[in-house]
Amino acid sequence: MDDLKAKYLGQIAEATDENALEAVRLAAVGKKGEVALKMRELGKMTPEERQVAGPALNALKDEINSALAAKKAALGDAALDERLRSEWLDATLPTRPRRQGSIHPISQASEELTAIFAEMGFSVQEGPRVDTDWYNFDALNIPGHHPARAEMDTFYMHRAEGDNRPPHVLRTHTSPVQIRSMEKLGAPLRIICPGGVYRADYDQTHTPMFHQVEGLALDENISMANLKWVLEEFVKSFFEVDEVELRFRASHFPFTEPSAEVDIRCSWDNGQLKIGEGDDWMEILGSGMVHPKVIAAGGIDPEKYQGFAFGIGIDRLAMLKYGIPDLRAFFESDLRWLRHYGFSCLDVPTLHGGLSR
Repeated sequence: MDDLKAKYLGQIAEATDENALEAVRLAAVGKKGEVALKMRELGKMTPEERQVAGPALNALKDEINSALAAKKAALGDAALDERLRSEWLDATLPTRPRRQGSIHPISQASEELTAIFAEMGFSVQEGPRVDTDWYNFDALNIPGHHPARAEMDTFYMHRAEGDNRPPHVLRTHTSPVQIRSMEKLGAPLRIICPGGVYRADYDQTHTPMFHQVEGLALDENISMANLKWVLEEFVKSFFEVDEVELRFRASHFPFTEPSAEVDIRCSWDNGQLKIGEGDDWMEILGSGMVHPKVIAAGGIDPEKYQGFAFGIGIDRLAMLKYGIPDLRAFFESDLRWLRHYGFSCLDVPTLHGGLSR
């Protein structure tokens, strides 16, 4: 027993890793180990011999197991100490650089103009992008022969044979939201209707899908003077100028009477647009007093209420404010343009492996 004890305790002490320690365990106390074989011989001994050998073998087995456990713990501690010495982290180092992004310029312009009109008491109303031609055209006093109703200008939804529902279109403006809001809220009313719209047009300043914000104010004593004040306050706030001069030019829209295109005084200095100063004029929106037929289509008495409406292209506002010369840059993911104007978040890879748009 003493020889076995000295043999295996020595081997345990000399083991340098867990694999070597496991080999010692199997040789000593495994199912086919020396101690196990010795215990099998107890059956061949006399009772007197078993009384002596049995306790001695059990004590040897326990001592070897205790030595194995202690050595395994010591090897684990040594391995941990080595990892702590070789694997370290300097918490004082700066973090890895991360891209500083911002929201899309159109979204940013939408949020800014919404906040400006909210300060003037306008609430936000939304409506469906696919609407009936009644809301999109008829309710807005647009006659059946108007060019905007032609398929070359407007996207009509496909209709199956036998479908007797009214024709549906991708809305060409957010004016249908004005009709729906008049039906729902009545008068007096002061709302803006921002959102995406669709027209069959595509060039440097037009895209098939773009964004508008339309405004509507109805009350018993509203006039063009109120319209002029609202637009002046909006332009000064949005373009961050102290003074601005607007020019109202007579025009024609089926849904307003009288109607006016609105120009803003500006100048160009080395390709840089300056709002509110100079000798040039630039058209920025259309407006006018709401036609009585449109008010009636919204379920409101035009003999009692009158009001003004206006429509502004959000994409063009963003182009003017941020100096972006081509409207298509917003939709074709021309990252060189967008990074140049500070919208770097659009350059972040997506989960699908491409670049976000």
